[in-house]
Amino acid sequence: MSKDLRKHYQQTNKRLLVGFFVIVFLVGEGLIYLLYGKASALMGLTCLLGAMVPVVGIGVFFWILEKVVGKQ
Repeated sequence: MSKDLRKHYQQTNKRLLVGFFVIVFLVGEGLIYLLYGKASALMGLTCLLGAMVPVVGIGVFFWILEKVVGKQ
C-alpha cells in the first residue's frame, strides 16, 4: 500500500464523486422511468443536467484558481 496520503485522498474523492453521479443519474433516473415513464425520465434528466451547469461552473472556477495561485 502506498504511503502517499495526498494521492489516496484525491483517489477517494474521485471515486466518491463518480459513485454519486452513478447513483443520481442511473438509479434516480431509472426509478423515475419505472414509476412515471419515459417522458418524465427525460424531463428529470433535463432538470438534473440543468442543475449541474452552475456546479460544474463553480468547480471549473476553483480548478482555474488553484492553477493560477499554485500549490505552495
